[in-house]
This record gives sequence, C-alpha cells and structure tokens, in this order.
Amino acid sequence: MFDDGEPTAWMRGDRPGRGAQRAAAVLLGLGPEVAAGVFRLLDEEAIRQIALGARELRKSPEDVPRALAAFVEAMDGIGGDAVAGEGLLREMAERALGQEVVRRAFDGAQTPVLADEALGAVANADPEDLATLLVREQAQTAALVLGALDPDRASAVINRIPEVRRPEILRRLAALEAVDPGVLRAVGAALSQELDQSVALGIRRVDGKAAAAALLRRCPALQQSEVVAEIERDDPDLAADLRNMLFTFEDLAHLSDRDLQTLIREIDMGQLALALKGASPAVKQKVLKNMSLRAGQMLSDDINVLGPVRLSTVEGTRTELVKIAFWLAEQGRITLVGAADRMV
Repeated sequence: MFDDGEPTAWMRGDRPGRGAQRAAAVLLGLGPEVAAGVFRLLDEEAIRQIALGARELRKSPEDVPRALAAFVEAMDGIGGDAVAGEGLLREMAERALGQEVVRRAFDGAQTPVLADEALGAVANADPEDLATLLVREQAQTAALVLGALDPDRASAVINRIPEVRRPEILRRLAALEAVDPGVLRAVGAALSQELDQSVALGIRRVDGKAAAAALLRRCPALQQSEVVAEIERDDPDLAADLRNMLFTFEDLAHLSDRDLQTLIREIDMGQLALALKGASPAVKQKVLKNMSLRAGQMLSDDINVLGPVRLSTVEGTRTELVKIAFWLAEQGRITLVGAADRMV
C-alpha cells in the first residue's frame, strides 16, 4: 500500500517523527481557520513537535497525501465506537470551552442574544437615565431589560429605582426562564426611542435634594426645622437626607464649645457612645474636650466595650442626635454650624 513497505508502523507513528508529520499534514488539510482553533488548544511542546513535523514534510511533500490517507483510515477504524467518540469529543470540548458553550453546540440550544445586539443604545445607557425610563414601564419590562444586562450594570440601575418598585421587578426577574430574542429587540427599540427623545428634549438630571438644602440654609434654624418636620410626615427618608445635608453628625466638630456642651447634656451617654463608634478623630476629640475628665474616660470605655456594631445602627443613632441638635436650634439654645459656614 505504501512505498516504505511498513504501512502499519507508519500509520501508528512508531517511526520517530511520523506522528508529528501526520499531525502537520492533517492540520494543513483542515485549512487555516480550523487549524488555528486546534492550535489554541495545544500546549507549547505539542506545537513544537508539529513544527518539526512540518519541516520534515517540506523535505518530502509526497508524504502529505499518505498522512491524510492514514488519518482517514484511522477515522474509519472508529466504526461502531461513534457514540463513545461523541462523548469523548464533548469532554475534550468542555475542557477547552466550558460546559455552557458545549451544551449549546452539542444539544442544539439557541445561542443567547447579546445585550448590545438586542437592546441597542439601552444596553450602554447611563444607569440613572435607564432607571428613569424603567420606572415608567411595567415591572415585567424592567425585569426583561435587567436580565439582559451584565450584573454590574443591572445592579447600578436597580439601585437607582425607587425601593417601592424593586420587589415586584426582582420577583418578575427571578421568575424568568427564557426570553424571546424578538421580544427583547422590540423592548430595546422602544426604550432606545424614548431615550433619544429625552436627549432631544434637553432633559437634564437635577440634584433636587442639594438644591432644596441650599435654599434651606438661607432660612433661620426655626424655619428649617419646621420645613423638614413637615416633609417628615410624608417622607421620613427624604427628611433624614435633608437633615444630613444641612447638618451632619461630623459637623459637631464645628459647633462652639458652649453649644456642644448644651447638646451633650440633652443626649443619653449610651447613644453618644454608639454614635461615636467609628467617628472621625476630630469629632471624638471635640466631644471629649467638652466633658469632664471622669465623664470623658467613662465615655471612651463605653465605646471600647461596644465591639463590632452594624453600620446601619450607628447611622440611625447619629440621625437621632442630629434631630436633637435641630430641636435645640429651633429653641434658640444652640447655633448649627456646618463645615462650609463661617463664624465671626
């Protein structure tokens, strides 16, 4: 069958370099694209051996058809083991490409549609802008969009959606099992159009809280307290945000000694210790400076024995102390001073 008189040994690659020559010949026969994919799965030593085989083939080009014929004959020899061969190929492919890719390829599952392709401009929209759009949509629509985005971007969007809407959207998202690419494209097209209209109309983002706080700072302390208290009846979270923008717990460091002493007398020491947990050195030093040596030592001891405390608990306590400061300012007993305020 072959000129060298040893076809069986030649096919097995028993002769030095024959296996590498056959591998090089087969890769040549497969074409550049398929061969490139095979090379990506090989280690450097295997590629080096194939390169040596290719050099040998250059010396005897007539070996190329022999190598290909041996390859075809070896494939014919698999015969009834085709089913087992599929399993072996699947296992090898999984090692190289991962389970999900191989599952789609071998089981005929549909390749997922990329978010950029299906959603268009929506996929790369500013999270704030996209959240604004989705708030006006049904929960199912918002869930479809969030499910198609990458996790980081989806998280940034959902965090900008009002809390009252989040549970229903997340419930719909958790129930999703499959999405028709056509439906996703239709949703993307509609939202992209809305996004374009928003830009065309010159809609811009406004920090309403900051604007409201800036106006309140120009009002007397009594009026500030009255306005924030009125807002608190309908929206406690918004009222807390405004208080923190007008005067924060860290602003205690800017109070006069007399005002701070007045505030300390109205505060439970357990609350003060909890509020000072993790506070800046400037606030701690300011508070301790305005206490007697014995009281200051007791407060320091209380802080040290607290151990780890939830940040939400500390922040809640600080909010309560800020409320007390506003109450005292409303009575004219202290003057609230923020970091940006100047005293003369």
